[in-house]
Amino acid sequence: MTFEILGHVPQYQGHAFDVVKVQVRLPDGRVRPYDLVQHRDSISVVPVDAQRQILFVVQYRIGAGQELLELPAGVMEDEEEASLCAERELREETGYAAREWIELGHFYLAPGYCTERMVVFLARDLYPSPLRPDADEFLHLRRLSLEDAYAMAQRGEIHDAKTLAALLLAQPYLR
Repeated sequence: MTFEILGHVPQYQGHAFDVVKVQVRLPDGRVRPYDLVQHRDSISVVPVDAQRQILFVVQYRIGAGQELLELPAGVMEDEEEASLCAERELREETGYAAREWIELGHFYLAPGYCTERMVVFLARDLYPSPLRPDADEFLHLRRLSLEDAYAMAQRGEIHDAKTLAALLLAQPYLR
């Protein structure tokens, strides 16, 4: 099947993302417009301490209208490598750095309408190394044992999709 992008027309430019109208020729020859959110790529980190606890953050999310339990995550700066973004975000959000890093994989957060691709890392051998959090971040740290974290995920008690996906990618390394 062949999909042909015929053009992009800017619709909105914002701080966090842009929106464009994309004209697409479908495999049957019809042309259809799609709204596309253009968003920089991002990272998520599964930080595991020496006691085999996972470090989560709890923060208010405007889209959910409530605080969510999440793994540390963030958006890459222009031209920033995923691994450097992961190191920075872990320090900003948890106050810890890691000596061991494993890239676990990547996924698209909402590929039906958004370009954002997230790279997931496992971080182990943690040590204190805080960085000042972003001015709009109001987080608190929560540690959960591996067993409790995966049990909560299984019971549907974790409502953040990137956290669920990252835990799935990390699972083979945490057995």
